Amino acid sequence: MANIKYEIKKNVAIISENSKGWTKELNLISWNDREAKYDLRDWDPTHEKMGKGVTLSKDDILKLRDALNNIEF
Repeated sequence: MANIKYEIKKNVAIISENSKGWTKELNLISWNDREAKYDLRDWDPTHEKMGKGVTLSKDDILKLRDALNNIEF
């Protein structure tokens, strides 16, 4: 399996933390030296291990923001 290079450019928010110290985070990440995208996934405390996540473009994140703002609780 090929190594995946990543650089967290900005931590936008920590959404939650589990009992083992892993955090669900929204970050702006550059994957393999490409343009940074928004990324939501679980990370270990050292940011060396990660869980599966979802990567979103700026347009995707804006549409998601609008959808979340329209949720009625």
